[in-house]
Amino acid sequence: MEYIIILISAVFVNNIVLSQFLGVCPFLGVSNKVGTAAGMAGAVTFVMALSTLATYLLQYYVLVPLGIEFMQTIVFILVIAALVQMVEIILKKISPSLYQALGIYLPLISTNCAVLGVAILVVAKEFTFGSDPHMLNLAQSIVFTIATALGFGLALILFAGLREQMELSNIPKPFKGTPIALITAGILALAFMGFAGLV
Repeated sequence: MEYIIILISAVFVNNIVLSQFLGVCPFLGVSNKVGTAAGMAGAVTFVMALSTLATYLLQYYVLVPLGIEFMQTIVFILVIAALVQMVEIILKKISPSLYQALGIYLPLISTNCAVLGVAILVVAKEFTFGSDPHMLNLAQSIVFTIATALGFGLALILFAGLREQMELSNIPKPFKGTPIALITAGILALAFMGFAGLV
């Protein structure tokens, strides 16, 4: 039951983009086409899951035992940057079309504050449902990370779909482009606020 609560909370109630305002840069930058948004969501999900696993293990098995928790942010940034490079190399080999479609946005995953934010949130939350062993907490942390990434992807794909629809709509000239995108993002965030009492 705890995992379902974590999943619903991370995807809908505390959506990383629409409630916590982390990862707004790719949310606005990559959301012109649904295909590109889906590719970015997949890449971010993969990087978030791997980075959370790596940073969690580093936090509790290296930084805490050595008493150097103050190095957390620097270590997390380095781990995320290395993982993004790995994803970039893999995408270049496996799916050159997706690699070309993502273009400059793929290296920007390393500076995506949502990825670093989730890694820090996982350590800060210290999931304590059930017993206390770190491995159970690690499982809950991975569920939280994947759910958060799914929430990021959901918001990104919904917003991309809305932006594709807006291209076909007759929008007044002063609102075309960024203004209508920001207004739509605000309305989407208000819609997600309706889930606030769910969990």
